Amino acid sequence: MTTTAARYLYLTRHGEASPDETELTANGRRQAVLLGERLRGHPISAIHHSPLPRAAQTAHLIAEQLTERPEAQEAPEVPLHPSEPAGDYLPYVPDRSELPADTADALLGFLAQFPPEARDHGPALAREAQALFTGPVPGDEPRHELVVTHNFLIGWLVRAALDAPDWRWLGLNHANAALTVIRYAPGRLSSVLFYNDMSHLPADLCWTGFPLELRV
Repeated sequence: MTTTAARYLYLTRHGEASPDETELTANGRRQAVLLGERLRGHPISAIHHSPLPRAAQTAHLIAEQLTERPEAQEAPEVPLHPSEPAGDYLPYVPDRSELPADTADALLGFLAQFPPEARDHGPALAREAQALFTGPVPGDEPRHELVVTHNFLIGWLVRAALDAPDWRWLGLNHANAALTVIRYAPGRLSSVLFYNDMSHLPADLCWTGFPLELRV
């Protein structure tokens, strides 16, 4: 009989990016370092990241912090895996009939801003991301993995963990370098242990990437 063990999926949005999104700002680099320091000592076995520069830079800064703990001096570095399914795209584009009548116009107007490639290829990438990153893992040892990605995929995976309708990734917002953790244990419901946690960030680094009207 094949045994399976729990997967702990750590999700973060890249650090604050420059206006052209080609690199992290000074704040974004500091956010990534602080998140890496928070995760130091956790048994992260791999870091998967979007191929876009702002996520790749965030992943590398986090990885540097994970290898600085004294007990890991002789251990191999945490491997980094660029992953197209961890990229920036629309995971699902709903029909109007799926949406609440009072918000349908606003949601569809928001989605219409994105180029065709983000809309057309996103759903297949989202399905691939679920296959790669979610669910229990083979064997009898729990696995802890980090995915450095973008706002939309985090919303999609949280939605899936809660068995919410496909369109409900909309309206979920994630701050830069905040942390979400989902547990997938054999024979149990998937569990969102916490979402958009910024406790490792000082006040001046919190809420970046989050809509101003939603900051609390």
